[in-house]
Amino acid sequence: MSSSHPPPKVQLTHSPDYRESYANSVQIRVSMWDFHLTFGTLRHESPEEVKIENSQGIYLSPQQAKAFWNILGQNLAQYQQTFGNIALEPQTPPMPNGPVN
Repeated sequence: MSSSHPPPKVQLTHSPDYRESYANSVQIRVSMWDFHLTFGTLRHESPEEVKIENSQGIYLSPQQAKAFWNILGQNLAQYQQTFGNIALEPQTPPMPNGPVN
């Protein structure tokens, strides 16, 4: 028979170099040991050129990456339930299969 222990109290603090920033670009590199997420901002300089300015790189263990994936998925589902579907690509009307009159 095992005794149940209360969950530990979690205390969140910010380190002296903590910062928040906006990212509309995330690149992911994967190795056997970790996942590396690089966050940045993407700008369309012209129709032919896109510039990405990377601002932060974060390494995650595979276990932490999976936990992040799970919680992000739950939050995305709740967001879409509240605000509607998040479209990733512009939606084009379906092309008819038969003749058009």
